[in-house]
Amino acid sequence: MYFAALLARTDDGWEASDTELDNVETLSDLADLARASSVDDDTVLALIEQEDSWFAIVRVDGEDDPRVFVSNAAFAKRSSYGAMLVDELTGREEDAEDELDSLDLDGTEDGEPEAVEEEVDAAATAGPAPHGPLGDDALLDDLGVGAKELRALDGDALSTIADALGCTEVLEAVR
Repeated sequence: MYFAALLARTDDGWEASDTELDNVETLSDLADLARASSVDDDTVLALIEQEDSWFAIVRVDGEDDPRVFVSNAAFAKRSSYGAMLVDELTGREEDAEDELDSLDLDGTEDGEPEAVEEEVDAAATAGPAPHGPLGDDALLDDLGVGAKELRALDGDALSTIADALGCTEVLEAVR
C-alpha cells in the first residue's frame, strides 16, 4: 500500500495534500503534478512511501529539473512507482526509448529481410537495481535534513522528515 502526499512551501509554512498517483507514469508527470500545487513557484516535495519498506522524495523548485531520492532502490524497483523513479535515476528508461528510436520503421520493410542480430532483452542486461539509497541525498540539506541523516532513515521516515521541516501536523492531517 502506498502513501503519497505533496508538501508545498508557502509564506505561512507548509501545506499538505494527499495525492493520487494513478495518472503518473513518468517523473515528468510527477513533477507536473507537484508544480500544479506550488504557490508562486516555491518548493514542492512529493513524498511517496510503501509500507515502511522504502520511501522516495521528489523535490520540485519552480521550473528546475526535479531532484529525486529513493531510500532503497532494490525494494522500490519491485513496485510500479518505485521502479519508475529507479529507472529515471539509472537511465534505464531512456535506453529503452533510444532503442526504439534506432529502429528503421519507415514503411520500406518489404523485400528481403536483413540479417537480424541476436536480440538481447534490455531488462536482462540492465542488471538488478542497486541496493540501498539512490539519487540526490542532499535535496533536503537547505531544509534541515542532511544527506547523512536522510540516508540513515528507516521505518516511518516521512514523519521524521516532517518533524525536521516543522510540518508534522500538516502531513498527519492527510494521512
